[in-house]
Amino acid sequence: MNKELMEALDILEKEKEISKETLFEAIENSLMTACKNHFGKADNVKVEINRETGDFLVYAEKEVVPEPIDVEDDCLQITLEEAQEISKKAQVGDILHVEIKSKEFGRIATQNAKNVILQKIREEERSVIYNQYYEKEKDVVTGVVQRYVGKNISINLGKVDAMLTESEQVKGEVFRATERIKVYVLEVKNTPKGPRVNVSRTHPELVKRLFESEVTEIKDGTVEIKSIAREAGSRTKIAVWSHNPNVDAVGACVGMNGARVNAIVEELRGEKIDIVNWDENPGNLIQNALSPAKIVAVFADPDEKTAKVVVPDYQLSLAIGKEGQNARLAARLTGYKIDIKSETQAKDAPGFRYEDYVDEYEDDYEDGEYEDGTYEE
Repeated sequence: MNKELMEALDILEKEKEISKETLFEAIENSLMTACKNHFGKADNVKVEINRETGDFLVYAEKEVVPEPIDVEDDCLQITLEEAQEISKKAQVGDILHVEIKSKEFGRIATQNAKNVILQKIREEERSVIYNQYYEKEKDVVTGVVQRYVGKNISINLGKVDAMLTESEQVKGEVFRATERIKVYVLEVKNTPKGPRVNVSRTHPELVKRLFESEVTEIKDGTVEIKSIAREAGSRTKIAVWSHNPNVDAVGACVGMNGARVNAIVEELRGEKIDIVNWDENPGNLIQNALSPAKIVAVFADPDEKTAKVVVPDYQLSLAIGKEGQNARLAARLTGYKIDIKSETQAKDAPGFRYEDYVDEYEDDYEDGEYEDGTYEE
């Protein structure tokens, strides 16, 4: 019987990742519960289990009294005559360990003991799963689409189902049952019914984590993602910086023939991704962030976090983007409020002086050096 018990504990430990010690404690508590149900109390009951063999001993600590008439509570006291049948050395006043035969427990007491063990196993299983997924909070995991629950989507992550709510879904994305998708773990809550996991497909960190998993240089810290701005389902801009002058940050993220960024774009169902170089100089950073538009000049005010940008007339619509998206994402990426004007608008502005904004790059723009080189798929 003990061999079967130890084998069962080994299986539970492997399958449910519940430690044997926890299971032994559950058995001890169940035996205590059975004693309480059987005798009405268990304050003086002790349970000892050998962790190596599975042998267990249940006993009550009873005080030895002289005669039956002195016994006020037979759960707590034992007569000298009965005590000496257990131990010939027993004396009045001694505390004697009296073994309790678990086979004597009634059906109800046994059932309650069983329930205590099962309840503990369920609690520990939930706790183990919670801890596993809590460690994955703020990270990307792969899940299998189960079904639509109203407008929400149930996604199986292995040992637990996560909920992708309507607000965290990318507009226009439709999934089929059994389809595998990557999601960003927003939050893991421990509830009485088990861990509750909320995930997202719209969070900017999803893109960041995908780049971390796809680009070796980001994973090892050579390249750092300094900032990210995203409009889920449409476009994302990320600014990257290399800690090694010999490593091209943008090139590392793009990969050979765009392989790395293409893999991420495919996972995001065709979402456009602009990768630009981070620069400590706000003017250069804003110029990079407005890519693919060509910039004539940037006036940045670091104190006010505002910037005025001048672009060629024919580049104005590109700089602003469809419905203002390019300018909006650039503003989020840099943290600056950006005011974009064409050369004609700037020249017509009060107090404008041409030499204030024409910089050394103007000839390069005219020569076509800054042709549309945005890393966009």
